[in-house]
Amino acid sequence: GVGIVFSRFLEVEITTGVLIGMTIVFFYAVLGGMKGITYTQVAQYCVLIFAFLVPAIYISMLMTGKFVPQIGFGSTLADGSNIYLLDKLDQLSTDLGFSAYTEGNKSTIDIFFITAALMVGTAGLPHVIVRFFTVPRVRDARISAGYALFFIALLYTAAPAVASFARVNLINTVENAEYKKTPFWFKNWENTNLIAWVDKNQDGKIQYFTGKPFNGKPEFLDMRGSEGQRKIKNEPTGNTNELYIDRDIMVLANPEIAGLPNWVIALVAAGALAAALSTAAGLLLVISTSVSHDLLKKIFLKNISDRQELFFARLSAALAIVIAGYFGVYPPGFVAQVVAFAFGLAAASFFPVILMGIFSKRMNREGAISGMITGLFFTVSYIVYFKFINPSSNTPENWWFGISPEGIGTLGMLFNFIVSSVVSSITAPPPREIQSLVDDIRIPRGAGASYHHVKS
Repeated sequence: GVGIVFSRFLEVEITTGVLIGMTIVFFYAVLGGMKGITYTQVAQYCVLIFAFLVPAIYISMLMTGKFVPQIGFGSTLADGSNIYLLDKLDQLSTDLGFSAYTEGNKSTIDIFFITAALMVGTAGLPHVIVRFFTVPRVRDARISAGYALFFIALLYTAAPAVASFARVNLINTVENAEYKKTPFWFKNWENTNLIAWVDKNQDGKIQYFTGKPFNGKPEFLDMRGSEGQRKIKNEPTGNTNELYIDRDIMVLANPEIAGLPNWVIALVAAGALAAALSTAAGLLLVISTSVSHDLLKKIFLKNISDRQELFFARLSAALAIVIAGYFGVYPPGFVAQVVAFAFGLAAASFFPVILMGIFSKRMNREGAISGMITGLFFTVSYIVYFKFINPSSNTPENWWFGISPEGIGTLGMLFNFIVSSVVSSITAPPPREIQSLVDDIRIPRGAGASYHHVKS
C-alpha cells in the first residue's frame, strides 16, 4: 500500500515507493518507541477516517443524492433514470461479460470461514492487543474498545458503497473510450506500471471485458505504441479484453475516476499512508519487543542489559522492515488477500490460546505451544501450497471442503483448539499461582468478596 501511494504521487516505481516507506517507518517506529507510536497512531487514525469518509460522502452525493454512503449504497441513481445503484452495476457488469456484481463468486461455507477468520483474527492480532497496555485502567481499556468498534463499523460499512461507486465510475469512464482522450488519472497510473492497455483490434479504443488481457503482470518496454500507450512485452490473450487494472489502486484512484477536487485526492493519499504506516508501526513494536524481551531476555540471554535489549529490539525491527519490504515489492497477492492471510494466521495461532488462557484453568504451556504450532503450520502450509507451490490448482474443486486460502485460518483455529485441549489434558496442570491468576483475570478488581459470597 505504501509503495502504491508513493509511486503514484511521487511518480516513481513501486520498488522505490516501497523503499521510501521502509525508511519512514524505520525512523519513527524503530526510534520512537511505544509512546511515539501511540500518539502518531491517534493522529493517523483521525486522518484515515476523515480521508476515507469524505470522498465516500462526496461521491454518494454526486451519484445518488444521499449524504450517507451506507444509504446511497441501496438507493437509486441521481441521474433521473430511477435505477438502483446495484441494479445499474449488475447491468454494466453483465453487459461486459462479468458475472452480476451482487451474485458473488464464493460458496456460503467459504464466505463463512473467511468472515470468521476476519472476526476472530482481529481478536488475536498482537499489535491490536498491545494497544490496551497504553491506558492506565481496565475501565479505560473497555471504553476504548467500545469506541474502536464504533469507528471500525463506520469504516467497514462504508466500504461496500465505495467499491460499488468505484466500479460504476470505472466502467462508465474507460469502456470503449479512445485512449488519446482518457483522463489524466489513467495515464498517471499507467506510468506507475499498475494500468496497462493492449490495443488488440488496433482501433485506438479501450475494450474492457472479462478475462485477462495478457498473462501475468505487465512487463513494460521502453517505447510507446501508435496511440501513445506504453508498450508491454507480454503476449496478448485470445479474448477481447484489452485493459489491465491492478486491484490495489481502486481505493486510491476512486476520487480521481469520479472527478473529485484535487484536495480530496490528496486527502485519500494521506489516509492511505496513515493506514499503512500506523499498522506497520504497531506490528514492528510487537515484533521487536517479542524478540528482545520475550525470547532473548526471558529465555536465551537472561543476563543482557537494558541497553542490549533495546539494541536487539531495534535490530529485529529493522530486519522485519527488510522482510516486509521484500513482500511489498513481490507481494503474494493483492492487498485484500494479504490482509485476509494475516487475519487467518492470527486466528489459527493466537486466538485459541488467548481465549482458553482466560476461560480454562487446565490450559498449560505444553497445550498452548502444541496448539499454536499445529494451527500455524497447517494454515501456512495450505496458503503456501495454493499460492506459491501449485497456484494452478487454487480452485474451489481442489480446496478442502471448499475453503479458500483466505478462509483456511478458521479451520486452523479449530485444529488449534482440539490439539491444545488434548495435550493440556494429558500433561501436568499449570501451577497453582497460574490458576489463581486466571481467577484474577476473570473477576474485576474489588469484586472478589461479592464473587465468593455468591459462590458459597
